[in-house]
Amino acid sequence: MGLGERLIEELGVKTIFSIGGIAITESILNTWILIAVFFLVCLLATRKLKVENPGRGQLLLESFVEWIQKLAKGMLGEGAASYAPFICTILIFIAMVNLCALFETRITHEFTFMKPPTKDLNIPIALGLVSIVVVEAAGIIGKGVKGWLKSFTQPMAAITPINVLELFIKPLSLCMRLFGNIFGAYIIMELLKILVPLILPIPFSFYFEIFDGLIQAYVFVFLTSIYIQEAVE
Repeated sequence: MGLGERLIEELGVKTIFSIGGIAITESILNTWILIAVFFLVCLLATRKLKVENPGRGQLLLESFVEWIQKLAKGMLGEGAASYAPFICTILIFIAMVNLCALFETRITHEFTFMKPPTKDLNIPIALGLVSIVVVEAAGIIGKGVKGWLKSFTQPMAAITPINVLELFIKPLSLCMRLFGNIFGAYIIMELLKILVPLILPIPFSFYFEIFDGLIQAYVFVFLTSIYIQEAVE
């Protein structure tokens, strides 16, 4: 199969099965698997927590939680710090689904196990929409309905159409940036595998599948944090 055919196949939405007439696609199934694995890991990691004399594993877990909460609150600022749990959840989720590319394995023609769901445009769109709903909800909670509506006329009434248009531009920007970078990295890796199939792709794989995946997760939540911060001001 040529590169062009592979790209067309990757962009295609593959239905694995249906539930009540609702199609369950490859990306949805992989997302469910990842959520189930993450949920199981959380259960195992938190089942024997101690208040006194915690073990090394608990201390590492607490350090990670404190670090990621501090990171989220630092991006949000004091006025929007209450949204840190949402930012932490999105950050961990996107990082997790991007890093699963390291374990990508084709099971059947229709299903590739651990294929990053963010390669499917529908998943970044869903993440972008969820983020913008939270952003606008934060604005309504912080300013009230009247204050939220009035914010569309700031700093002057003449740019109200532009401010309204941002309701559609922001989620589009978030989803296309995430999808474009993840899918672009896939294209580069496929080209490298074709041109130099043995040793060279390994360090590039480390960059595109680990470093770039984590960077894109951070960029997504960083922009979302800025939007939330602006909404509550």
